[in-house]
Amino acid sequence: MVITRPEMEIGRYQWMYKSSRPHQYQHVPAMRGNVSPLGIQGCFECCIKCLGGVPYASLVATILCFSGVALFCGCGHVALAGTISILEQRFSTNITDHALLSEVIKLMQYVIYGIASFFFLYGIILLAEGFYTTSAVKELHGEFKTTICGRCISGMFVFLTYVLGVAWLGVFGFSAVPVFMFYNIWSTCEVIRSLPANMTVSADQICVDVRQYGIIPWNAVPGKACGSALADMCNTPEFYLSYHLFIVACAGAGATVIALLIYMMATTYNYAVLKFKSREDCCTKF
Repeated sequence: MVITRPEMEIGRYQWMYKSSRPHQYQHVPAMRGNVSPLGIQGCFECCIKCLGGVPYASLVATILCFSGVALFCGCGHVALAGTISILEQRFSTNITDHALLSEVIKLMQYVIYGIASFFFLYGIILLAEGFYTTSAVKELHGEFKTTICGRCISGMFVFLTYVLGVAWLGVFGFSAVPVFMFYNIWSTCEVIRSLPANMTVSADQICVDVRQYGIIPWNAVPGKACGSALADMCNTPEFYLSYHLFIVACAGAGATVIALLIYMMATTYNYAVLKFKSREDCCTKF
């Protein structure tokens, strides 16, 4: 029997590897991006998917709300204390004349503490509600079922956010009142400084009467500041600091209003997502 050369090569190969079974080569799938051969996603894909599940509208509104409330509460608290000091030293030397105003300002300072604490918790709750009701979370964690209780809670957040938005519009308008008062006083001081020497009107005839604003009674003594006394008051650090702090507090109230408007849109969208999902679940059952 004649052995051909191919048969000799096969016999030599089997003798070298001591196996009579031919080798089988398995196909290794090609890697795409950062995906491993086992189908496990890489770090880049996981980061992109996690970033896609962030409710950016609620996140921006939360940062803006925290910043605005912090500016309003912190600057407003210090500015109110400076206002009391200016009134006691310049416009109302009798304590009984501004006793009621002092009590109101102290009450407002305590209210500021409550506002800061409430909005800190409410912002975190709305941010969490945005995370768990956004449609991107559905893509991350698969299908989810909505309940009547969940939709009621989401609707309650929508209503409460609208109420807070309207209330903060009033707070924003109210915070502009002391800015207007301090601006009038500062403008009068600028007029006194810029009076030319040949003017027939003397500086002592230019006054600021805070009794006309209704913050102290008409029988308060002296009730007004004129001429050089008014100019000296405008140069004090208390007036300068209180004026600018009221401006910053007003800006913080405006930022909070913008944050609540963003919250309104975000919570309304989240409620619409839950509403649509509940209808979709009902349709799939039938």
